[in-house]
Amino acid sequence: MLKFLVRRLATMVLTALCLTLIVFYLTNLPPNLEKLAKSEAGSRISDAEVASWLEKNGHASPLLVRYGEWLGVVPGWTHEDGGVTTGRCIERGQDPATARRYCGVLQGDWGFSSVFKDNVSSIIATRLGLTGLLMFWVMAVMVPVSLLIGVLAGMREGSKLDRSLSTFSIATTATPEYVSGVILIAAFATSMGWKVFKGTATSAMDEITFENFFLPVMTIALYGIGYIARMTRASMTEVMTAQYIRTARLKGVSFRNVVIRHALRNALIAPFTVIMLQFPWLLNGVVITETLFNYKGFGWTLVSAAGNNDIQLLLGCSVVAVFVVLVTQLISDIGYVFLNPRIRIS
Repeated sequence: MLKFLVRRLATMVLTALCLTLIVFYLTNLPPNLEKLAKSEAGSRISDAEVASWLEKNGHASPLLVRYGEWLGVVPGWTHEDGGVTTGRCIERGQDPATARRYCGVLQGDWGFSSVFKDNVSSIIATRLGLTGLLMFWVMAVMVPVSLLIGVLAGMREGSKLDRSLSTFSIATTATPEYVSGVILIAAFATSMGWKVFKGTATSAMDEITFENFFLPVMTIALYGIGYIARMTRASMTEVMTAQYIRTARLKGVSFRNVVIRHALRNALIAPFTVIMLQFPWLLNGVVITETLFNYKGFGWTLVSAAGNNDIQLLLGCSVVAVFVVLVTQLISDIGYVFLNPRIRIS
């Protein structure tokens, strides 16, 4: 297990470096840098002034050098103009001689947001906390309901209950969040001139209530419920036809005990993988839902950063997304061993 963890951690680090380098390259394309210069220095500046601004702010260096500076493994850039020295690691009013040499992601300095005028790390921490609450309640609703539907459908394949639950699962999976969200708002927030739930979740940022949080939670959960339920149903159906299940039934073990003690644990291996994959999917799913319900979490922040060419904030969001994907993959691999002792890591 230790060797496996070491290999996986090394692979995770290499993957994270490759993915963040790709995102860094895409966000630092010349048109994006030119747009950033004009948004900061003035939309009517000339091409020569754009080039001068980029040089003064450390954007004229080679791509790999700038990536190393952002990562924190290359000394931060410095620029001297008229006897005044500025740089990536030099704070306003600070003596350049006392400034740090390295100030990147590894040192906890994620840059400064050109839109929100605040440190990227503090913005992401605040917005990610709001999204974390949304994801928690989505998982609290989605996982138990989907597993229950999948197990009930898979216990008796081909029954009326199986067909009904499978139809519901397919319908919810086939409906994207931007459609189900609009339908839920029209049905429960604005129908017939009265409101059952709020059609916006802005107030949930201060205080979460059933009224202001139900619709965004259900918008995201509905899609995942159908997907996980279908995977659970397929896995449960396969397990219920296994030889050891038939043997248990022939020995007189009750159907309830067969399902709970023998079938359920093995049937949860495939759904466990799908459930772990929901965490990175939720980071993408909340982009639509948070924008639709005006809930200013991680997804809303990502949309705002992309729409306003906030390069540093986009890079910070990419780090979070990459980290969540890689960590959930590692947890799912480790979880295999505990769900099924027959699985061994060589």
